Amino acid sequence: MLTLGLTALVLSVLAVGSGGAARELTWLPWFVLALVVMADYVLSLRRPRAIEIDAPAEIFVGERAKVRFDLQRVPDDLRAKLDWPDGLSGPGEFAFVPLGEDTAAAVIECRAVRRGVWQFEHLWLCWSSRLKLLEFVPRLKLGAEIRVVPNIRLVQSGQITTTVMSTLYGVKENRAIGEGSEFQQLRDFVPGMDIKTIDWKRSARRRSLVAKELRAERNHHVIVALDNGYLMREEIGGLPKIDHAVTAALATAWAASIGGDLVGHYSYDVRPRTFSAPAPGRTAFARLRSWTAELDYVSRETNHTLALTELNARTPKRSLIIIFTDFVDTTSAELLVENIGILAKRHLLIFVAIRDPDLEKLVETAPDDIDGAAALVAANQAINERRMVFERLSRMGVTIVDAKPDAITSRLISAYLEIKARELI
Repeated sequence: MLTLGLTALVLSVLAVGSGGAARELTWLPWFVLALVVMADYVLSLRRPRAIEIDAPAEIFVGERAKVRFDLQRVPDDLRAKLDWPDGLSGPGEFAFVPLGEDTAAAVIECRAVRRGVWQFEHLWLCWSSRLKLLEFVPRLKLGAEIRVVPNIRLVQSGQITTTVMSTLYGVKENRAIGEGSEFQQLRDFVPGMDIKTIDWKRSARRRSLVAKELRAERNHHVIVALDNGYLMREEIGGLPKIDHAVTAALATAWAASIGGDLVGHYSYDVRPRTFSAPAPGRTAFARLRSWTAELDYVSRETNHTLALTELNARTPKRSLIIIFTDFVDTTSAELLVENIGILAKRHLLIFVAIRDPDLEKLVETAPDDIDGAAALVAANQAINERRMVFERLSRMGVTIVDAKPDAITSRLISAYLEIKARELI
């Protein structure tokens, strides 16, 4: 187009410069150019229609999925650009592959980065005219949506169910019988059994010694407490910490429900937000999943004093409380440690912290310059301060789960099963 325009300009200048009758024809190059452009426009105007989208209704946060676009009445050399919503990421531009006469398709891969219901608003198309003089850039309205939900892949796979059932109801179940406080059954007393287990009233009726067989108590209360303050929005491994925490919380809640315990949840930031009393089984898990799917990303500071005091008041019965939170240094963690100490006098606590792999990688890499050395010193100081906070919490009887994002779920479930096996609650 630019070349033709320059050519028409040169011809017009030459016509003006030559004088005479040629000056009257200065309009002719522009007229020819306009005719050529109009012809190119008419021959190339083929607006695509009947667009179809094939996308999954749901994607687990942090995972990838494929989205397919099908178009009819497709021009040659068709390219496209999608307006990606905040919760999904994908390629900036992609091409359509011809499938047959007047049809083409494009399959792109997207990644779920934030929970929520996300809509595809518009698809921008781009193609050149046949003579390459023009470029068409229409916008098509889509209206499709994808739900990004917390990751429950481990729950669906059955791996957690198998682990919990084999651990709690396998060999260790036999060991738990006779060592708990909940009545199991009566059995004949035999030499070697503890004489304290004899039920003297029933023995007098039967005129033979019978003993009570006890088992470990079940139906304990497990509370999942999620700090949703601004520190939990920091990204680690491509996802905010709150999403890693939600995944681990759901997996542990499922393990607790399989283990026969009652599960509740609690969230807070600058003030307490939501609380749900412990409930049994899959009902509690479904309620927890629905709640975490709608948990917002906020930028408010966390008030641990108000939040943990409120939690302590709402849970009069001794419970296992799993706290997902974060801190910057020992100073910012002072109030957190103080309030956890108060909570630990009544309840059994698991403190969950998500470790930053990039920070550890920085410590393990030798610096190349002064800036690198300064970053190394700061990283070492941050790691040492976190270790000091964890040591203080451990001395209070708090179980610490400090792991990288890919290991936090397994470490937390192991800690829960260890507590169950030792009958600490």
